[in-house]
Amino acid sequence: MFLGTHEPRLDEKGRLILPAKFREELASGLVITKGQERCLYVFPSSEFEVITQTLKQAPVTAKAARDYSRVMFAGAHDEIPDRQGRITIPQNLRTYAGLEKDCVVIGANTRVEIWDSTSWNEYLADREKSFADVSEEVFPGLF
Repeated sequence: MFLGTHEPRLDEKGRLILPAKFREELASGLVITKGQERCLYVFPSSEFEVITQTLKQAPVTAKAARDYSRVMFAGAHDEIPDRQGRITIPQNLRTYAGLEKDCVVIGANTRVEIWDSTSWNEYLADREKSFADVSEEVFPGLF
């Protein structure tokens, strides 16, 4: 499980240092792809395989499933972090997420998300206003 918020920076080569607490789970390989709200999703390779198997079950005749799969897989990039825990984010993914220098890396349960710092702060400010109100609707009986 990935938890927490971290604020690394991209270097001039488009590399980002993964938070130390995420490195062990991502050390054997990861997949970076486009996420919702213009962030990037980072999955351990094993978790991405689970997602791949789930998407294989969707009928080819389902337009939404085709669209989602195309965007997710066409933008996907796999790699293994280097010894310093750095990953290189391809230019097309940096452009999609608006990543230039200041980033926010958050733990989001089974995945890591990479956000442009300004975009994350705007997203969080907007969503925190309604966070307490929606918890009962999203998780009935849990809280």
